[in-house]
Amino acid sequence: MFRLVGVVGAGQMGNGIAHVLAQHAYAVRLYDVAEAQVQKALKTIEQNLGRQAKKGLVEAGQIPAILRRITVAKAVSDLAACDLVIEAATEDEALKLDLFRHLDADLNAEAILATNTSSISITRLAAVTRRPDKVIGLHFMYPAPVMQLVEVVHGMATSEATFGAIIALVASLEKTMVVAKDYPGFLVNRILIPMINEAICVLHEGIATAADIDQGIKLGTNQPLGPLALADLIGLDTVLAILNTLYEGFKDPKYRPCPLLVNMVAAGYLGKKSGRGFYTY
Repeated sequence: MFRLVGVVGAGQMGNGIAHVLAQHAYAVRLYDVAEAQVQKALKTIEQNLGRQAKKGLVEAGQIPAILRRITVAKAVSDLAACDLVIEAATEDEALKLDLFRHLDADLNAEAILATNTSSISITRLAAVTRRPDKVIGLHFMYPAPVMQLVEVVHGMATSEATFGAIIALVASLEKTMVVAKDYPGFLVNRILIPMINEAICVLHEGIATAADIDQGIKLGTNQPLGPLALADLIGLDTVLAILNTLYEGFKDPKYRPCPLLVNMVAAGYLGKKSGRGFYTY
């Protein structure tokens, strides 16, 4: 069992990962370049624990202890004592590469570096470190406290010891694991994101309304959420970033982002987090 787990990035993914870890008795150190984002994340975690308590998923009396397990790091160097760090920063490869260089320099030689990336190459991230055997993909689904699945991705150099430690971690979090090789989009987003993109194209071409697209896919394929509502939940900027990774990685036109998606992101219509996407929030 890891003694102290660092989480880098306190946005919608990072706060959910910190929540799950602390709820399962892990000591967590949370870092974000914006201190206000960390404070917002702590409030979100407290609110979400309160919702879980109302549903009987956690005992209300346990919430203060869970929150006490999360401490705040003021700088990347404050994560030096961690034996596992999970990077959950924005889906931007240059940013992640820079973070991995800094984390590699600050952490002890035995610490594992995991990334929550949904599409970026684990092997490329590992290559900028001195510990490529200890770098692995650990992709939680959003929202992490609710979703059962964790996608684990092997880099080319990931060792069996690292893989084994992460298998044990996922099991301790009471999550279900699927394993993917390190190719653009991995398993889940290789299938999911092109489907969302095609739904956006159907809307763009005027074939059906957003409501009818979502209703058709929800009821026609027994999914809990339509693809456009799901895109709004994920964040249209994240959907676009993953599509660009797929398109650049495979050079296949079937992954080319729909022009409507490109324009919406350019306009700042990012979905639920901005108040406007395919729907208004």
